[in-house]
Amino acid sequence: MTKIAWVFPGQGSQTQGMGLSLNETVIGKQKFAQAQEILGWSVLEVCEAGDERLSQTIYTQPCLYTVECILVDLQKQEGKQPDLVAGHSLGEYVALYAAGVYDFAQGLQLVKRRAELMSTAQGGKMVALMKFDRDILEGAIASNPDVVIANDNSEGQVVISGKPEAIDQVLEQVQAKKAVELNVSGAFHSPFMASAATEFVQVLDTITFNDATTPIMSNVDPIPSTSAPEIKQRLIAQMTGGVRWREIMLNFPHHGITDVVEVGPGKVLTGLIKRTNKELNLTNISG
Repeated sequence: MTKIAWVFPGQGSQTQGMGLSLNETVIGKQKFAQAQEILGWSVLEVCEAGDERLSQTIYTQPCLYTVECILVDLQKQEGKQPDLVAGHSLGEYVALYAAGVYDFAQGLQLVKRRAELMSTAQGGKMVALMKFDRDILEGAIASNPDVVIANDNSEGQVVISGKPEAIDQVLEQVQAKKAVELNVSGAFHSPFMASAATEFVQVLDTITFNDATTPIMSNVDPIPSTSAPEIKQRLIAQMTGGVRWREIMLNFPHHGITDVVEVGPGKVLTGLIKRTNKELNLTNISG
């Protein structure tokens, strides 16, 4: 029996021109207009220009959320429904929308505030590592309280986050074949985002979560859940906790998933899944 998971990419998947064709649909027009009212600026304009704004957290996250939510609506308009949803970092907010946890406007308000808090975070550093010895990496991090694995994307790709000097110490020990510093202002998905997380809770407390209509595998806990209180707690933990994407991918077959659809720009998630679960059927929907 076919069981489908919808997955939603996060920051880093944005591309110039993403979502422009969606403005030709009734749903797209309505959502873009609604987003402009909430944000005070045009998602379409930023996506079309493709200038430095599209790479700035404060713009990137609302743009991705809006475009991916429109794609969700268009899929549902065609009668399509997933059996499971998951999103990578920012993409988790779209997963919650797809599962009926909150409406589009409530989700965008959360994303807007999240982006503001993350864009003003200071003093941290994030580095992506490829081709490394995982045992050595985990040992180095275990002995250094100022570094964590922020994104466990696959067996051979992780992002570490923490204090700059501590990151440099870990890099010396691990000697990864490739290490790329990310263009971010803070140590996202780490305990160093605690103050931002505290502020974010104030916004979360104003929004009532519904039980999910579709089970959600969250970044901080890959066990599927439909419980509104549990989903909200997991979302709070996401800002300071790591993205356990490798475990999410590995768990798909255990939940009977046969097909995975990446809903959003790019093919980052399906690329990771293809290298991890070769037996899954993969599809991309970006426009």
